[in-house]
Amino acid sequence: MSRVQQIEVTPDEGDQRIDRWIRNKFPQLKQGQIEKLCRKGEVRVDGGRVKSSSRVEAGQIVRMPPLPDAHVTYGKEQARVSDADAKLIQSCVIYRDEHIIAINKPSGLPTQGGSKQTRHVDGLSEALKFGFEEKPRLVHRLDKDTSGVLLLARTRQAAKSLTAAMRHRETRKIYWAVVAGVPRPYLGEIKYGLVKAGGGGRGLGEKMLCVHPRDVDRTEGAKRANTLYSTLYRVAERAAWVAMEPITGRTHQLRAHMAEIGHPIIGDGKYGGSSQENLGDGWGAKIGGAVSDKLHLHAREMRFEHPETRKQITVTADMPEHMAETFETFGWTPELAANDPFEGV
Repeated sequence: MSRVQQIEVTPDEGDQRIDRWIRNKFPQLKQGQIEKLCRKGEVRVDGGRVKSSSRVEAGQIVRMPPLPDAHVTYGKEQARVSDADAKLIQSCVIYRDEHIIAINKPSGLPTQGGSKQTRHVDGLSEALKFGFEEKPRLVHRLDKDTSGVLLLARTRQAAKSLTAAMRHRETRKIYWAVVAGVPRPYLGEIKYGLVKAGGGGRGLGEKMLCVHPRDVDRTEGAKRANTLYSTLYRVAERAAWVAMEPITGRTHQLRAHMAEIGHPIIGDGKYGGSSQENLGDGWGAKIGGAVSDKLHLHAREMRFEHPETRKQITVTADMPEHMAETFETFGWTPELAANDPFEGV
């Protein structure tokens, strides 16, 4: 067991989340333990309390409480990535070079560990070293049931560059979804702010509530959120294929925004009332018939500047099987979509 440590953030470690900084320094700690240490105020930066998502800058002093030795882990020893899981995560790779890896994350696989989540991309990325000493670092997240493009950085510098680009909104992410009903106008922008739901109830704290733009500044904890959407094709008034581009990157933003305008994403039990069938009025995240009850939300494409070459990179991910089957049922094909559904917006 170590003693209390006061550690200075070096120049090459600055501008990153505190939880990532801690994981790199103390690999024996799991994400849940780091979040608990921050929540209890045992981790401090320049004497102040921090959240696990807070960022550290070069020159700051991080106070770490007594920790187990490096060979000791909290809780159960993390199992080695099985051959089957290694093969699975490696088969998801859709782009790779010396600096970046992009995968097509399967629906149902969490990005990071949490309560009762022991199998996730962050853990399986041990199988994505491809000759490097360290596993690649996550630079953003996707919800567990959302599939599609997920970027990982293979070097600390690439991680820093990509994280900064996302924070400054210098990347573009285009999502595809199938929603209940048909949004009108066909092309628009949703500007509702988002705030975490309070109160009791299992999982309630993880749900986001929409706040009218005029009320965001006077609602504690609310953050502004903007989403562009474009209705590409529709099936009568029952369902529509929608492209979405999040201008901001809030938790559950796309799901909460589409539900707020009356067109929840198909299969979204948290925001769409999945037990209620959509009868053409736009409400109810079930269509029935041959359409799967799984979440129909897919990170189709990501466009960004390469952190080393500075060339523009576009990575595209094929849809998961349940969405591909829904598209086939409705007679839609990916080729019908415009190269940029928001061109001119």
